[in-house]
Amino acid sequence: MKIAKGSKLVFIGDSITDAGRARPAVEGLFDPLGRGYVNLVNALLGAVCPQQAIRVVNVGNGGDRSRDLPARWQSDVLDQKPDWLSIMIGINDVWRQFDSPLQKELHVPIGEYAATLEDLVSRTLPKLAGLVMMTPYYIEPNRQEPMRAMMDRYGAAMKKVARRHGAILVDVQAAFDQALKTTYAGALAWDRVHPNQAGHMLIAKAFLDAVGFEWK
Repeated sequence: MKIAKGSKLVFIGDSITDAGRARPAVEGLFDPLGRGYVNLVNALLGAVCPQQAIRVVNVGNGGDRSRDLPARWQSDVLDQKPDWLSIMIGINDVWRQFDSPLQKELHVPIGEYAATLEDLVSRTLPKLAGLVMMTPYYIEPNRQEPMRAMMDRYGAAMKKVARRHGAILVDVQAAFDQALKTTYAGALAWDRVHPNQAGHMLIAKAFLDAVGFEWK
């Protein structure tokens, strides 16, 4: 596995990452990592390779857009001193343009989205052993559907930043697209965004596959 023994792994993102995690962010007993993919990643690491002793911290924040990350980057990322960092952001950057179309101040244009990711990655990467970037997604098989089409554009912007900096890319949208070949979208997420446990496990598997987790 690419994540070395004893590493500290921090996940930052929106409600998909948050998933009811403890505040303030803590490690230890009583499920502080929430009920989503971050908790599942931690559980699988602990069950399959406990000797790796990888520490997992969840600093997801429900409702966040890329625009909201810089204000908390120092406290929630840099002060945590992670060895590895995972970023999954962008769903709300797109969603607010559809569920709040008249509130333009809530919208994050794709140029701003890409620039924010570029800035955060550029100043953080030298401090990390590894960076994982996870694409935003919309659990909708019709790629011409307006929100799905826009989500794909934001995902492409993230992919460009990841490639430019040599980050590990997790194409979460592609993982859901594969599942949608046999599964109705509503069976993974009632609103096509917030996954049930099967959907969160799909995200967790995509992450672990990308970092070279050995499924034994």
